[in-house]
Amino acid sequence: MTRFNVKKVAVLGAGVMGAQIAAHLVNVKVPVVLFDLPAKEGSKSAIAEKAIANLKKLKPSPIGVAEDADLIQPANYEEHMGLLKDCDLVIEAIAERMDWKLDLYTKIAPHVAAHALLASNTSGLSITKLSEALPEALRHRFCGIHFFNPPRYMPLVELIATPATEARVIDQLEAFVTSGLGKGVVRAKDTPNFIANRIGIAGMLSTMKEVENFGLTYDVVDDLTGKKLGRASSGTFRTADVVGLDTMAHVIKTLQDNLGPETDPFYGSFGTPPVLAKLIALGNLGQKTKAGFYKKVGRDILRFELESEDYVPAGQKADDVYGRMLKRPAAERLKLLRNAEGAPGRFLWAILRNSFHYAAVHLETIAESARDVDLCLRWGFGMKQGPFELWQEAGWLEVAKMVQEDIDAGKALCSAPLPKWVFEGPVAEAGGVHTAEGSWSPALKKFVARRVLPVYERQLFPEKLLGEASLPDWQTAGTTLAESKALRTWTLDGKVLIASIKNKMHAISPEVMEGLMEAVELAEQEYQAMVIWSGDAPFSVGADLEATMPAFVVGGADAIDSIEAELQNLMLRIRYAQVPVVSAIHGMALGGGCELAVYSARRVAHMESYIGLVEVGVGLVPGAGGLTYIARRAAENAARSTGKDLLPFLTEGFTAAAMAKVGTSAIESRKLGYLLDSDIIVPHKDELLFVAINEARAMAQGGWRAPLKRLFPVVGRNGIATIKAQLVNMEGGGFISAYDFKVASMIAEVVCGGDVDAGSLVSEEYLMQLERKAFCHLIGQPKTHERILGMLNTGKPVRN
Repeated sequence: MTRFNVKKVAVLGAGVMGAQIAAHLVNVKVPVVLFDLPAKEGSKSAIAEKAIANLKKLKPSPIGVAEDADLIQPANYEEHMGLLKDCDLVIEAIAERMDWKLDLYTKIAPHVAAHALLASNTSGLSITKLSEALPEALRHRFCGIHFFNPPRYMPLVELIATPATEARVIDQLEAFVTSGLGKGVVRAKDTPNFIANRIGIAGMLSTMKEVENFGLTYDVVDDLTGKKLGRASSGTFRTADVVGLDTMAHVIKTLQDNLGPETDPFYGSFGTPPVLAKLIALGNLGQKTKAGFYKKVGRDILRFELESEDYVPAGQKADDVYGRMLKRPAAERLKLLRNAEGAPGRFLWAILRNSFHYAAVHLETIAESARDVDLCLRWGFGMKQGPFELWQEAGWLEVAKMVQEDIDAGKALCSAPLPKWVFEGPVAEAGGVHTAEGSWSPALKKFVARRVLPVYERQLFPEKLLGEASLPDWQTAGTTLAESKALRTWTLDGKVLIASIKNKMHAISPEVMEGLMEAVELAEQEYQAMVIWSGDAPFSVGADLEATMPAFVVGGADAIDSIEAELQNLMLRIRYAQVPVVSAIHGMALGGGCELAVYSARRVAHMESYIGLVEVGVGLVPGAGGLTYIARRAAENAARSTGKDLLPFLTEGFTAAAMAKVGTSAIESRKLGYLLDSDIIVPHKDELLFVAINEARAMAQGGWRAPLKRLFPVVGRNGIATIKAQLVNMEGGGFISAYDFKVASMIAEVVCGGDVDAGSLVSEEYLMQLERKAFCHLIGQPKTHERILGMLNTGKPVRN
């Protein structure tokens, strides 16, 4: 198969989804043209231009750094159709109107390049019907490509072929979307709303119906159906507000218009909920209109009440007993909920039962296998488990009997029985739909393995579902060389050593420090390179405060000085190791985790990596070499400049540390200086280890050598005075507290090199000694203790 080389993409439609798809293409360095209708006044491309400008204001940001929005080329259909000929992929993302889409296809078809792929980002319209407007020559290069909102963050993309779509087109697009855009691809059948929205929206409608049945309030339901249930923290109704109630209503209407009692026995439950209809009639469409199921007034959150058609105070939570039930093992949990005395418990059982029932009845018609359903719900709706996974974990036949009993008793949404394959044959014998052989396909009447494409060879440890025992587990794979409770040292190929931190949040404890030091020694003796990577996020949240505080209580500042010295020695050992050490970063790399990364020879970071020195939040200074790194990088950058003043090169690094700035993407982390231009940003988290190992091998084979130790200049006491003058103004203006001033001043003293003349040459060890002195002083301060305890207890910084 020839390579599908995407040099440029056109996105048609500068609405919410179109603009954010364009933004994500820029995130992964794909040139993009954003089209919309010609404006009636001013610039003909004003609609696209306004959408691009708006990208900079959205939170969470759809783009790695705001200024990159300017890399999107605005266009309009009147002046710029000729630009389409240079695009290898054209993504249509206009409003969900079949007639509008068909009209647009007729206009663009003559301009689409002969090799280009055309794909519609519809959330549920028939792809086959859409293809009928296209000339014969283009139909085989057309398919559906359904992104989920927001496109940067939601992993799922559904691809939908028509009978005319060539197999190579879908294969090529799947490879690009997977590796190039970092998405999880599921191929869906061309049925209304495809897989994720078909199951997910049916689930939301079921939830709304059961809310009425059990008389619960929206805030209580969101408390129950969020993290406690293993779903998105926003729960049901907050999620609806984020998606947009008009968007949700459109997806519901697609179900209503394209299905009926003959094709879907659950059709009777697809009526637009009265509360949804009322909110839309009031113009309260959710987050976009600042009012939906919820509304914020000042600092107060209110919830909508249908009876009064007004907003009332929100914040009610379910009784703690239901939270405890949801923590029980799956089998026990479902039985407890089903037999609960209180309405919240029986409500939870009802929505889970309905999801099992709906997914089982429709599996054969909407998806190739149960795997696709579960992955869609994980990636598209933020669930920890899809419905089939939970069902299987809780005991397949036992749960099936419970569901069927409720159906027979008239408690379910419809009377359709569970399919025969649930109770008889291979699934019943295997105890579920996911096995080492594959996942169950009712259409093919067998377990089907995962699709084999070259792109998936890059995923050494793909995300797997419960029961997929044939897929490798990063915690046991390869050859283990050493292992403790805190760290596993292992290898896949006998050439590159891998160190995986096992602690909670991958915190750096003394045991981790010892293990990493031993790993470097082993790598130098027997391996070509070393990679620091763990198969789950975060990379590391830094030093283990819970392990550090007892040492302080027993041994005081001397004990802390010793621990910090060991951590600093580890960083220097990694920096000057005789083999390249590569940090593979996914998620948070904070404090000591950031320091571990910057002292590595190279960093390979997932796009969603959040890197920063955050010690100020707990009343400390970075103490494992982070400030030394900032000072050294400033000197190195200044040396490459024609300017002689070092302070401007230090300012951004100082500000990042003093304000505890964290990059909100790998791209922004590079802007802050925690990633370098030579570091690699990887769109797909499951390709991270593959890329890191290959990068480490290439460095080793290229004759990589550790840098030579050298002295470098610092700005000295004059720089400290300049920075402190700015801090005085900030404190006077109420922007920072007196204690913030104290901590920031100590950071300034370290990064400037202490009480020395400007231009004085210092060593890393000298600056690290200053770091330790500041760290040990602050850890003995009561206000620092308040910040540490606040962070440990609440996970949030205390500003005192």
